[in-house]
Amino acid sequence: MLACGWSNALASPASIGAITRGRRTWQSRAPPYRDDAGKLILRLTVGVLLGFHGVSKLRHGIGWMAGPLSAHHLPMFAGYGVYVAEVVAPILLIFGIFTRPAALVIVFDLFMALVLVVQGRAFQIQPQGGALGAELQFLYLFAALAIAFFGSGRFAVSKGRGRWD
Repeated sequence: MLACGWSNALASPASIGAITRGRRTWQSRAPPYRDDAGKLILRLTVGVLLGFHGVSKLRHGIGWMAGPLSAHHLPMFAGYGVYVAEVVAPILLIFGIFTRPAALVIVFDLFMALVLVVQGRAFQIQPQGGALGAELQFLYLFAALAIAFFGSGRFAVSKGRGRWD
């Protein structure tokens, strides 16, 4: 049995009329937990992989960020926001608590990484592999944006019931 498919009731007069008028009826028979499982996989992927970047910054510090911040006339203390975005927010994503705000913090962090660090190399094609210069940043940014829209789902500590989940 297919998980999704065209309606089996195509022979009914109502559905024949719908087809002749150019409308198609799509019927989903997927179990409801599949959407939530997909949300869990996306949350865990972004949370764990971005968490490695946060651990690296905890171990080696953010002193290197002084140059890009001062070049854009931003104070050095603004660099400490990276700890929120790459340590705290991934933990919240992994557990599924305050998922939407955590994802938006990550989106902002990656936007700032594009502006401050990657800059003009974002859309340059890499000679080896043909990837964009900011491929990884774009992947994290848009995955976090998708999480902000989807929410946490039911496989989370909050069960996806809260306003911010």
